Amino acid sequence: MPTHIPPWKTRSTVRLTRRGRAALVATGAVLAAAAVAVPLLTLGGGDREHRPRTLLIPEGRRASQVYTAVDKALGLPAGSTAKSVPKADLRLPAEAHGNPEGYLFPATYPIDDRTTPRSLLRFMVDTAHDKFDGGPSTAGARPTASTAYRTVTVASIVQAEADRKADMGKVARVVLNRLQRGMPLQMDSTLNYALHRFAPVVSTADTKIDSPYNSYRRMGLPPTPISNPGEDALRAALHPTPGNWLYFVTVKPGDTRFTASYEEHRRNVADLNRLRASGTPSSTAPH
Repeated sequence: MPTHIPPWKTRSTVRLTRRGRAALVATGAVLAAAAVAVPLLTLGGGDREHRPRTLLIPEGRRASQVYTAVDKALGLPAGSTAKSVPKADLRLPAEAHGNPEGYLFPATYPIDDRTTPRSLLRFMVDTAHDKFDGGPSTAGARPTASTAYRTVTVASIVQAEADRKADMGKVARVVLNRLQRGMPLQMDSTLNYALHRFAPVVSTADTKIDSPYNSYRRMGLPPTPISNPGEDALRAALHPTPGNWLYFVTVKPGDTRFTASYEEHRRNVADLNRLRASGTPSSTAPH
């Protein structure tokens, strides 16, 4: 969730968490939250020998989660799939430097006794290329080789930050507007990726960590995607909704407020804080 903090407002500032599910006024102690468990897979089918099985990779899962899901689905020791990546010969862009994050396309994949981590990962990456190069997400606006990786990275942030599909185009626009203005993205989703967790609230100390994924301290996009986005997020990254928004906060489920005004943004955050103080649910579970 982006928050631009002008230097003259540092004594009493508003910081937002990922997707605006919580807000803190940074005038004293900062709350912390434990990591939130995220389901990894749905394994269909019953009898392994007589019925086909499938592995569902939901949208927005990180590569580490996908590796764990594959290990479990294939009955392999933990870490087996991650170890297979360097030798999997995956069809990745040069910018990825062998890291398949962003290219393990979310879908339902068939598996059987002959399936290996290598074959399954290659299937996912090939599916990603099919979608990125000619699917409905890219119709009419195919990214070039030099911009495709950037698009997938933006889409991964959109997937993590948007409260619902209808907001994805606006979230993408905020990301692009901030990049164009030379503003830090200040997205908690990138910070959580650096910290290998899913926390609905991050602390002020978290925002000071030294990591290329800390978009509070580093300018521009993170060096890699932060998840494996689905088609809706990709479509939003390619066709962002027109607008001048620079800030957004999800006050409650279905009520994400976008604005170009920092003062209006502060008022929106105040509404969120009032809801939280009253005990009214202000967010859904993280992706």
